[in-house]
Parts: sequence; structure tokens; C-alpha cells
Amino acid sequence: MTAPTELDRAMMRRALVRARDAMAMDETPVGAVVYETATGRVLSEAHNRREIDDDPTAHAELIAIREAAHAIGDWRLNECTLVVTLEPCPMCAGAIVNARVGRLVYGASDPKAGAVESLFQLCNDQRLNHRIEPIGGVDADECGDLLREFFKSKRSRPDA
Repeated sequence: MTAPTELDRAMMRRALVRARDAMAMDETPVGAVVYETATGRVLSEAHNRREIDDDPTAHAELIAIREAAHAIGDWRLNECTLVVTLEPCPMCAGAIVNARVGRLVYGASDPKAGAVESLFQLCNDQRLNHRIEPIGGVDADECGDLLREFFKSKRSRPDA
């Protein structure tokens, strides 16, 4: 497995800020950043918006991918890195492959829905036409703690 760069770690800190933004809006705290791998220029930042938008597809990764593609004027993100605080689900992993994302860095693993390494390995499946070797576990404790805190808070509410 490839080690994360200092730039990857800096971008994870940005993704964590977006995740905290989501939590403040009562959204599942997942944040994502897409940046140009060679230059470090940030193309997009996003957080989950499923509740706000009443949209089951409004995951941080999908929003960030869409905005990055728009920013560069091309749906192919070969020269980009996607950094996300939680291992992508099957929908997001499929979008990552379809967008030809060059690099993927994620924080916490998702044993219930992770489609990068935990349950499925969509991003490096040899049967697909694009593959990415993921870099997982970057700031995993902080990313996971944020999610645990959010769901613990949700369960303790009287309306839960």
C-alpha cells in the first residue's frame, strides 16, 4: 500500500472541516476534497447533504466529483486525488471508477458499507476498465471518532 503524502494529510484535515460542517447541519459527518495531484490546487470541497437536499445520492464524494469535473471542464479526473473521511460506499466507489479518479485517500474504514476494501474492492477490481490503489486509514481515528460521536448523539435524543 502506498503511503499518504503530506499534501494528502493536509487535504484530509480540510475534509474533516467539511465533515464537521455536515455534523453542525445534522448530516452524517462525511467530508470530501478533490485536488489536482500535481499542483495541489483544490477543485472542490463537499460534505453529505442527503437530509438537506432530500437526496439519497447526495454523498460528499459524489458532490465533490461533480464540482471538480465542472471546475476542469472534463468528466475524467485522472490527474486528481479524492480525499474523503469515510471509505466510499458502492455507489460512490462506482462513481470514482467512472470518473477515472487518479488517486483515492480515505480515513475511516466502513465495515457495514465500504466498497473500497471492507466489503467490496470496486476501485481495484481487475474486471473494470479503471483501477485505483486506495490509500486508507489516513487520520482514521479522528474520522471514526467524529462519526461515532454523531451517531451516539443521534441515539441519545428523545426523538431517535
